[in-house]
Amino acid sequence: MNSASPKVARPRHAPDPGSSQPRWLFPFVFAILLLLSILPLGRLAVTGLLSLASGGGDGLLGDPALWTALWHTLTTSFLGMLVSVAIGGSFALLLTLFDIRLKTAIGFLFMLPMMIPPQVTALAWLGLTGPSSTLLKALGLAPPLGSPQPLYSIGGIALLLGVQNAPLVYLALRAGLLALPRDGVEAARLSGASALQVLRDIILPLALPGFAAGAAMAFVSNVGNFGIPAILGIPASIYTLPTLIYAKFASFGPSTFADISLLSGLIALLSLAGLTVEERLLRGRDYRIIGLSGRSAVFQLMGWRVFSEALLWLVLFLILLLPFAALVSSSLAPAYGVPLTLQTATLYAYEEVLLRQSITRTAFSNSIGLSLATAFGLLLVTVVMAYAVSRSGPRLAALINALADIPYALPGIVLAVACILLFAAPLPLLGVSIYGTIWIILFAYCSSFLAVSLRPLVSAFRQLDPSLEEAARLAGAGFGRRMRDILAPLIAPAAGAAVILVFLIACNELTVSALLWSAGTQTLGVVIYNLDDSGSFNLASALSVLVVLMVLVMMVLLELMASRLPKGVVPWRS
Repeated sequence: MNSASPKVARPRHAPDPGSSQPRWLFPFVFAILLLLSILPLGRLAVTGLLSLASGGGDGLLGDPALWTALWHTLTTSFLGMLVSVAIGGSFALLLTLFDIRLKTAIGFLFMLPMMIPPQVTALAWLGLTGPSSTLLKALGLAPPLGSPQPLYSIGGIALLLGVQNAPLVYLALRAGLLALPRDGVEAARLSGASALQVLRDIILPLALPGFAAGAAMAFVSNVGNFGIPAILGIPASIYTLPTLIYAKFASFGPSTFADISLLSGLIALLSLAGLTVEERLLRGRDYRIIGLSGRSAVFQLMGWRVFSEALLWLVLFLILLLPFAALVSSSLAPAYGVPLTLQTATLYAYEEVLLRQSITRTAFSNSIGLSLATAFGLLLVTVVMAYAVSRSGPRLAALINALADIPYALPGIVLAVACILLFAAPLPLLGVSIYGTIWIILFAYCSSFLAVSLRPLVSAFRQLDPSLEEAARLAGAGFGRRMRDILAPLIAPAAGAAVILVFLIACNELTVSALLWSAGTQTLGVVIYNLDDSGSFNLASALSVLVVLMVLVMMVLLELMASRLPKGVVPWRS
């Protein structure tokens, strides 16, 4: 019997199976990656190398301020990472492995510190501690006047960095714990192992990759953080590498571009070192899991459940609700340090930032406009890019994802410097410079948040059955019609999530815009920092409260959409 299938002649007008994707698809994708990823980072690398080759780094390397800032960066980042591992790891273990009640609500609230801008976190904690705390004065617990502010220190910066990035450890470890097979745990229990033995000998060793990944992400995020070291460190002359770049940029001189390119390269190397340490920790060990994953084991806490739940809510109260209460108190006081009573409480700060201060109205307009333009602008290109990723082979998909991820993974200060170097001169052929305009901030946002917009759409495209598109193609539908009538309606929820995520992150951004803003292009993050820097703490607090409420509304919207989204799109729903 001849097993070969007979060849069937394809009708003259039938579509060619090899032409199901338009010819411009992959050139378009790589043009976007060239513009948003390769060009700015390549310009930064070239400037740094040329500066080193011409001896421009000699003066910087001989500056004691560089080594002091490097030491402060390493110290605060490492200590902050330890705090993140302790808090984030405990929440991940308790919420994933044990019968804690209200897990979704606790997980949702625990993610809030990561979504709130770091400068707002710093302001909230400043309002909570120290002799001028409005809340502590109202409660009669404020330290005597003249007492030092404890957060203006290495320990204070590290503590807040740890609180800010604890959700990163939580997310990484929780994803690993959810992948552990339940049958392996049940086999150990049937063999007589106690819950403690199972946790110690089986679960925790297998969860080490999640711990390591979360710790590495927290360290890298700490290295590039600008908002917390700027508000807590600069008043105490404690400079980290990002704030040293800011200071050098503020005192602009002939060697500024060379110096900040080298400092940015140093931050990038530190970030790379953090990820390399994670890889070295896991090298040579085998963490493959046999069995079906997706259902985590759940242990009964018995009499310890109430205590554990109380501990989780207490931590949330300390790191979230108490600082926010201090922020609200500071915003209702007529001035920083004035005790808050029924007689002194006023909405003056809210009236100022919403009705009288033109700078805050400009900041609202700029931040919302930039965030909307970034979110919808990226959506137009990432829909096409996500389609290309889902239809390409593993190596090409990995290359596209990696090029999109690099600007997001690097600290924002590095990307801002790269954009300055790229657009300091007028654009070729056009002769127009966008440096000092709002367009350079929009470009930096698009470069930084490309990966945020791309990931949910890639997940959505990969969940679609290719036969749907294939049937439409065989019926004669072109790429545009297939995208419009078949694919777009199916990926609409993920597209909505991508827009909200990008809007949420861009609206609160400070690190990138701190170096790129100019008169008339201030964003909310910049104005909050400048108001605090000029002594208007109550105005900065009022604006921060409004930003927190906006973040909360956006997160609730995402939570309401969660059931219609692909798994992994909403960060706090692993």
